[in-house]
Amino acid sequence: MLAGLLLTSACAGPDAPATGPTAREIGAVLDDRAAAVLAHDPTAFLSVLDPRATKLRAAQRTELANLADVPLKSWTYELKGVSGHGERGATADVELRYRIAGYDSAPMATRRTLELTRAGAGERWYIAADRPGKDAADQLWQQGDVRVVRGAHSLVLGVGRDEGELRRIADTADLAVPAVSGAWPRSWARRVVVLVPDSVEDMAKLLGSPEASYRGIAAVTTGEVGGTGRRPALADRVIVNPQAYAMLGTFGRRVVLTHETTHVATRPGTSAATPMWLSEGFADWTAYRAEDRPAEQIAPELAEAVRRGERPAELPADKDFAFAGDAGKLAGAYEGGWLACALIADRWGEEKLIAFYEAVGRHPGRDGSVEHALRTVLDTTPQDFTESWRDYLSARLG
Repeated sequence: MLAGLLLTSACAGPDAPATGPTAREIGAVLDDRAAAVLAHDPTAFLSVLDPRATKLRAAQRTELANLADVPLKSWTYELKGVSGHGERGATADVELRYRIAGYDSAPMATRRTLELTRAGAGERWYIAADRPGKDAADQLWQQGDVRVVRGAHSLVLGVGRDEGELRRIADTADLAVPAVSGAWPRSWARRVVVLVPDSVEDMAKLLGSPEASYRGIAAVTTGEVGGTGRRPALADRVIVNPQAYAMLGTFGRRVVLTHETTHVATRPGTSAATPMWLSEGFADWTAYRAEDRPAEQIAPELAEAVRRGERPAELPADKDFAFAGDAGKLAGAYEGGWLACALIADRWGEEKLIAFYEAVGRHPGRDGSVEHALRTVLDTTPQDFTESWRDYLSARLG
């Protein structure tokens, strides 16, 4: 299940006037802070904080300690804008970017809003407050001490979860990565980072969304889709809902992590032109590709509809995949997308399915993307494909 978090950049604001803070001065403070994080140096990290901000210093010391086991490759701040509050105060809009060594070929990014103040004999700038930027989500280390488990193809970061649980998740993710590579023989990192928060409430905070949206969802993938190409790609994370994931059996856990890992692998080929039935259907097709399960067990909602003589008239729409919608309709949407991709793989071949996915993603916009790919890759029309899909439902589920 893909949580498409569209991360947008803001234009850098103007520097404050000469009598106030300058971007260079504040940038130097941020550079010192970044170096302290990478060095895991509490003294240097606290040295850029306002000595009078007792609560901030305690909270920041804890956050740095929570990061101690995370193998960071880079940690940088980009100053997006500064607004002044006289000569002794300023607010800075900052983008934090970091990468995990051995796993991230692109950075993760989040926005922070910092309050700064001048203090001391040297009139040095100090950070007096640090809070999430507008619409920014929590980071895992802000929720507690991060435990790290390495797999052959995975890195699992957990808060409030025991090492045995995280090891089992890593083992399952290690099975998912080669399964995805077999279905998506294109270039990708062939490794995955999995976050396991302590609760669904904490999961929702990592996603910046209401927790009700994720209560029955075992995992989601964050990432950037539909970008304009004006900024570098950002890293993906699979985020597990520990309560829902724990209710699954071995088969279900394997399917969930293979599905989510597929989103990581196919990210370069996914864009705003890709409909949900294709992105989610392809992920399910990959997850079930090597599983020996009857179609009616994988798609019980549609199987029941076919038995009632109520085959859907159209492929699932994007709105049918809403997390907070009707559970049966949501399940039917996923099942319909899976069977649409299975139809392409069965009738035209797996390589054609991959080519179709990529052709849709390359289209300049959603309008006409599927129609163009159906014509150029599969030599068919939307009408004929939909009718073939409906017949396929009857054949597989009837």
